[in-house]
Amino acid sequence: MSSSATTSYHTPALEKGLDILECLVLEGVPMTQAQLARTLGRGASELFRMLMCLEQRGYLVRDQASGAFSLTLRLYELSRVHTPHDLLLRAAVGPMRTLTETLRESCHLSVLYRERLLVLAQEQSPTPLRLSVEIGSSFVPHQTASGRLLLAYQSDHEPREIQQPAEIASRLATIRTQGYEVAFGETIAGVNDLAVLVGTPTSAVKAALTIASFAYRPRHGAFLTSQSRICLLQCVCV
Repeated sequence: MSSSATTSYHTPALEKGLDILECLVLEGVPMTQAQLARTLGRGASELFRMLMCLEQRGYLVRDQASGAFSLTLRLYELSRVHTPHDLLLRAAVGPMRTLTETLRESCHLSVLYRERLLVLAQEQSPTPLRLSVEIGSSFVPHQTASGRLLLAYQSDHEPREIQQPAEIASRLATIRTQGYEVAFGETIAGVNDLAVLVGTPTSAVKAALTIASFAYRPRHGAFLTSQSRICLLQCVCV
């Protein structure tokens, strides 16, 4: 059969859904239904059902104030290759490696996603005995230093998908005042965590960079949240 006779199959609904995802990837900013329709050259009404389906399936999230749609980490969950946080991950590789080489401790990068704290990246300590957190693992946000830090810096304009227990309100206020969060033996006995914000409180993408350390090493002494450690972490995260 010649190539000219090859049948071309069309699936309009699927094509519309893929057009929406690809448009949001290429534009790189949240877009309303009307903006998507204009960019794609389609009627707003014909995109409505596609947008509702993609939102229900977790591929899109809609800002309640503006009505603009943006990508979630659903594609990251499926492929572990493409994610709206690619730029963040690429930028974090060098500083995270420098941090582990300087402090001789492991560190990991986390974000809030679908009511959980999701670990996106990790850099292990160069020492033979080290702590490790599996990439892709998730935790209850308010039960971790990283999660509380990110809850504390949630913007008033962000959708409050993650419910914050009333009893941690004062702790979140303290985190905002001091600019970091510390946990001693909270997740695992004998392991302490120190978390700082990546970027600024007004950044569109927020993440937590966290050092997980043994509470005590015979040659290095106790793990303390000294000002030098905190300053170093904050410099890395700028």
